[in-house]
Amino acid sequence: MLTFNEVSKRRGARDILSEISFQAKPGRVTGFLGPNGAGKSSTLRILLGLDRATSGTALVDGQDFRKLRDPMRKVGAVLDGSGAHRSRTGRAHLRWVARAAGIGDQRVDELLEAVGIADAAGKRVSTYSLGMGRRLGLAAALLADPESLVLDEPVNGLDPEGIRWIRLFLREQAEQGRTVLLSSHLMGELAETVDDVVVIREGRIVADGTLEEITGDHPNLESAFFALTDEGRGA
Repeated sequence: MLTFNEVSKRRGARDILSEISFQAKPGRVTGFLGPNGAGKSSTLRILLGLDRATSGTALVDGQDFRKLRDPMRKVGAVLDGSGAHRSRTGRAHLRWVARAAGIGDQRVDELLEAVGIADAAGKRVSTYSLGMGRRLGLAAALLADPESLVLDEPVNGLDPEGIRWIRLFLREQAEQGRTVLLSSHLMGELAETVDDVVVIREGRIVADGTLEEITGDHPNLESAFFALTDEGRGA
């Protein structure tokens, strides 16, 4: 389980996050939704030990990420594309990550198949499409068979086919018992993916519940999101 307890972040005179509290639970896909600049990426970076909260805690199964003995087996994360050097092949990138974690090459081949880029494994990452890069990033995140997946804007820029693939893949991961936390500002693409929804606006949580609870009287998630964030006011 991923738990955020009153996480606040201040830079200079600006409040980036204000007492963020919510949970992402095993076996469920939690959508962390908000407009660009709402504080989604800052929240995820604090969870993964890439930034420090001014106050509050972000915990992985009750522990600070930086204190985990085997972090790759606890959390697989994709925050910025695949993270691969563009001159490397997809297979070489995964083998490099795997060896750093003491994982054998067999797992690399398994994941190349699982994410559907085995045929492109010998090509340089610079030749990959955006969708292929997303798949490579997911393969890297899954190398150590982690209990949780954390993804920042996983469908941003993808074509409809890529979005459908990501949607089905993440549902499968949750059905296997993983905790899946993903951030996005794209509501329509996630309505069929998420179980739980957390909406952030200007660094504050404005809604937290199941998909059904958040949509409520609204016809869909996108309509509910616009109402919660006031983005639709005056449109």
